Amino acid sequence: MADDKTKRAPQDKSRIAMGEDYEIAYWSKKFGVGKDTLAEAVSAVGNSAQKVADFLNKRL
Repeated sequence: MADDKTKRAPQDKSRIAMGEDYEIAYWSKKFGVGKDTLAEAVSAVGNSAQKVADFLNKRL
């Protein structure tokens, strides 16, 4: 079953899907960072939301 694009929260809250604009918007807002900073963090530590939060020194 395909993602329901009307839902604006991540489908899997433990992973960050950089290929989905709504997930980028969600995680950027949650961490208080821009798209480029989020992409840099995901590139550095992978798409685990917890690892990205730790990298950015943010709280989930």
